Order: sequence, then C-alpha cells, then structure tokens
Amino acid sequence: MRDAGFPWIILLTGVVLSGAFLPSPGASDARRTANAQPDRTVVPPLFRANDLSGKAVRVPVEGAKATVVALTGTTCPLSQKYGPTLSRLEDVYAPKGVRFVFVNPSSIEPVADMKAQVRRLGLDGPYLSDRERSVARALGAKTTTEVFVLDDTGRIRYRGGVDDQYVIGASLPAPRHRFLADALDAVLAGKEPGATSAPAPGCLLADEETSGRATPTYHGAVEHILRAKCVSCHRTGGVAPFALDTYESVKARAAMLRYVTERGLMPPWFAAKNAGGPWRNDMSLPDADRKTLYAWIEGGMPAGDPKDAPAPVRYTGGWTIGKPDAVFELPRPIAVKATGTMPYQNVNVPTGFTEDRWVRKIEVMPGDRRVVHHVLVFVRTPETAATGGRERLAERAEELGGFFGVYVPGNSALIYPDGLAKRIPRGAVLRFQIHYTPNGTATTDRTKIGLVFAETPPRSEVHTASIANLRFAIPPGADHHEVTAQLRVPTDVRVLSYLPHMRVRGKAARYEHTREGKTTTLLDIPRYDFNWQLNYVLAEPLDVRAGDQVTFRAWYDNSDRNPANPDPGKTVRWGAQTFDEMHLGYVEYIVPGQKPGESGNVLRRFGRGERGTGLEAIFGGLDKDRDGFVTESEAPRLWARIRGADANGDGRLSLEEAKTFFSGQRR
Repeated sequence: MRDAGFPWIILLTGVVLSGAFLPSPGASDARRTANAQPDRTVVPPLFRANDLSGKAVRVPVEGAKATVVALTGTTCPLSQKYGPTLSRLEDVYAPKGVRFVFVNPSSIEPVADMKAQVRRLGLDGPYLSDRERSVARALGAKTTTEVFVLDDTGRIRYRGGVDDQYVIGASLPAPRHRFLADALDAVLAGKEPGATSAPAPGCLLADEETSGRATPTYHGAVEHILRAKCVSCHRTGGVAPFALDTYESVKARAAMLRYVTERGLMPPWFAAKNAGGPWRNDMSLPDADRKTLYAWIEGGMPAGDPKDAPAPVRYTGGWTIGKPDAVFELPRPIAVKATGTMPYQNVNVPTGFTEDRWVRKIEVMPGDRRVVHHVLVFVRTPETAATGGRERLAERAEELGGFFGVYVPGNSALIYPDGLAKRIPRGAVLRFQIHYTPNGTATTDRTKIGLVFAETPPRSEVHTASIANLRFAIPPGADHHEVTAQLRVPTDVRVLSYLPHMRVRGKAARYEHTREGKTTTLLDIPRYDFNWQLNYVLAEPLDVRAGDQVTFRAWYDNSDRNPANPDPGKTVRWGAQTFDEMHLGYVEYIVPGQKPGESGNVLRRFGRGERGTGLEAIFGGLDKDRDGFVTESEAPRLWARIRGADANGDGRLSLEEAKTFFSGQRR
C-alpha cells in the first residue's frame, strides 16, 4: 500500500504466517508437536499438471525418494527472498534422490516472468503456473512460501516454511532452524521428521468470495481509496513489488489487502490516534474506508461502472520535487548481495559548493529501490568526513546533530513551506548512510540526492537536532527495556516534525513535552517498525518555550520472541550497525526571530539528554572512571586519533579541550 516498499519494507505489504499458525485441512492443531503423525494420508498421485513447457508432471515424482512441492511467486517479496534458498537446497538434495516441483499460484503474474525466475535461479525441477489454484487447493496451501515434503509413497511428511531466516518485517543473517532440510534428512533416513509443520511467511492465498450481495464496487469506491493510500507506490513502475492499479490486480490480492490493513501493517503509519498531531503526512486508513474495503471483499468484489472511477493520475517517474537544481550521486555502484543481511554502507560525496546554499526541497532517490531499506544523509565538513581520520568523535556528533535528507519507500522527499529552508555550508560533504536489504537477486545501487534551492534567503532556517542516550545497555532477553533522554530547551523554538530512529530491537517510542510540571504526549508509537523510518510532520508547528523539557522514550525487545533479533543472549549497546542499537529522537525545528545562517543549531549546541547528547555524551561514554578526563587507557583504539586534542600535553583529554579541538575541525 502507499509509502510501501521498501524494497523490503514494502515487501511487508503482502506477507502472512502459514504452517504452524494456520490450520491445515483436517488438522485440529496446526502447531503439531515433534514426532506427531501428519494428519493427511495421500494415495499417489496427489495431482497431475503441466509445467511451463507443456510437459506433464506427476506428484509425487516417480522414482524419487522424496518430492518437494514448493510454492513460489515472482512478486511476493518473501517468495523472492526464498528463491535462492530453494535453488541451493535443490542442488544439495537432487543427488540424494529428491525431486523439486515449483508451483506458482498467482492468477496475474505473467508466464514470461515465471520463466525468467527459473533462469535466474537455475531451477531444475518443473515449474507450474497454477492460475486456477487447483494444485494449491489440493495441497491445502495457505501462503506463497509453503513447502510440502512427500515420501516415496506419496504421504505428506512435512508442510510449512523453508526455514526461519525471513519473516514479516525482519531477516536474520542466517537461519536458526532449517525446517525443510531437517525434514528431508529424516525422510531419507527412514525416520519421522522432528516437526511436521512450521511457520511459512508469505503472501496469503484464499478463494475468492462470490456472494454477489449488494456491495460497494471497485470503480465506485475501492479504487478511490487505493488511489489515495496505496497506488503512489503500488503501481506499474512504482517502488512496491506489485501493482494495485487495476481491478484484476486488486481482486487477486484482496485477501492480502484485508490481512495487512486489519493488522495495521499497511498503509505504513504508526502514530497512535489522539496523541499529538494532527499530521500533515498522515497515511492511516480511516475506519470508514476500511469498512468499505471489507464490504467489497465480502460482497464478491464487483467491478462496477468504469465511469465511476477517479480521474487517472499520470506518473512520469523521476523526481517528485520537480527538476532539481543540483544532484549528487554515489561515486560508484555499491554491490548488493542476493541473500542474508548487509552492514550499513557509508559514502561521502563532496558538494563543491563555494558558498552557502539554501535548500527548500530535498529528495533521496535510490538506484535500485527493491533493495534500499532506508537512507539518512548528513552534512559534514571535509575534515569530519575524512575516512580513517582522527575525527571519529566528531563524526558521531554529526550524526547526533541530525539528518539533512532521509529516504524510506514512499517517503523520500522533504519539502518546506515558503520562507523555510535548510543550509548547506560552502565546501560541505554529504554523508550517505545506506541500509540495504537483499531481496533474492544480486544487484548494484547508486543512490543520489536532488536539491531545489530557495529563490531568496529564507525567513527561518530549519535545524535538526536529536534527543539521545548513548550510555544504555539492554540486558540479554529483556523484552521491554526502556531507555530515556531529556532535553531542556534553551530558547523558544517551533517544532516541525519528529523522526524516531532505532534498530531491529526497537519496539515502541514516545515524545513528551513538559511545562511547569505538566506532561503531554507529542507523538506516541506503540508499535515501532524498523522497516519504516517515518518522519511525522505536524500540520501546524508546535511552540516550545525556553525552559520546557522534551523527552524521548524508547522501548526495546532483546528477547528470542523478537524475530529480527540477531542475538538474544547479547547485552546490546549503542553502535553503528544493525546488530547494535541506537536511541535517537530526531526533531526538526526553527527558532523564531533567529537570522538564518548567523546562529547555530541551538538544541544541538546546548541540549542535554539524560546523560548528555552530542560531544558531551560521547565524551561521557569514554570517561570510564568519571573523573572528567579521557585517557589512553580508557580509549586505546581512539587515542591515536584524538590525542591532538590534548592541548596541554598532560596525557588527559578534558571536555573543554575536546570541544575546542573538534569545534575548530568543524570550522
């Protein structure tokens, strides 16, 4: 749905759990225990069909010691992610007498795309286009990633997921449990599998309703809703992995639409109602629209009269901010692998500006939207951006100081009202921090950023600050660990937006405002989703007075119940990679009456978090014995880079020395 993608986040628009979480036909309990007998006895052949070349296929395959029937697809994101895994398993088990049969249950995916998938993955087994879903119904399949293991008698010995590496909204570097491989090993050894079912996350399969009751029509109501909330991403040529811009495409995915909207997965909007706002970029689906959508599905999904359709919107591609005045692109492509996870990529791009520039529109455009999870762009000086330089502390302080540009699928542009703009100092370097999520196909990416300059100097300069705590430690197994930081506002400001930023253990977040002992909620996110780094833009700026306090609270799930958690047994602290954590409550604001370009980022300069923010917090984190100085023994890996800040040469770095030194580097 709209603002989806993400590449891999949009990938979350169509996934659901099967296997252990959905009942098998005739099963009293889908979560069957280890060594339980399967609930279905099959007399071969289970089914017959023709593959893409027209060749007859019989399941189970004659002469095979075991047959794997694997559902798949060309547009479902998790099906794409599991493609390379299935290909590898086929290569491993084919010499052992196992035959694979691939089944695509989509009624709308082109056969040409299926053939391309076979070639890309190097699949050897027959590939079936099951447009009427007769094979899927014969198997009782529930999702597009479910696999079935049949022994040589045609008996189903296992059904469920391939493994647990990919789930809704999360992925692991490697699977913890290899369900399909374990089941095959057991069957080949003449034993019962240790478990006969497991979760199979994928796009939901369901038979179409045909009641034909009086109901809203697609053209008369549903198309209007999807046009407003979904189609900007889910369209032909859009960033989403599949389109929702025709009656046929929507009807084929109606069950999935209901699933993701009922659970709040789509459209991507996570701000709680009646807690802050209203929001200028609110993408939530109103209750009335939700009821209309469900009534249409339950009523048989009639098309209606095309004359009732909304006026067509022409998408020309390219920039949504108009033609940029300047574009800066990664100097060379970044290779993105096919599977697993990748560390953050950080790339510096010099602007070459010989004078300060005022920017009113900013848009980040990925080269390959399918794999770009999110991008944060920071403004740095050439000194602090230098790779391997001694400015590592200043580099982290720049990140704490706030983002310049941001991208998540569907949220790629920052557009400020007339009279407001962000400043890029002369000689600045743009630092791209990019998170990639492999989608099953190796590719390359060259992300870029486009800028539209203000025609005249702005009335107010837009600043970005962060409320952060760098000294937290999330205990192993903790499922609701709270981390808090406060910022005492030194002067009157007007807040424009909030962007909470955490990693894969992030669970919930909240901004609070305290004045004269009274606390109100500015933004409440009861279910934080790492896949959507949303910027929540206020419809009207919020006035915050000098002396007020703004608090950023965040909760983390470091337990084994968090499917994105790479290591539940680890104590987690601040760090730059996905397997580390962050506690960053970004805030965009202006200072009324401040002359643009002449005064600094007042919240960044004077703000204090719970333990301090910016350079103060970094210094405090290194000062292990809390004596007010950092020594070589406390920061052995950094000392060679920061010892130049020790102005008096006494072997101890004070906070004032650090401030003086790094302030000079920024200038």
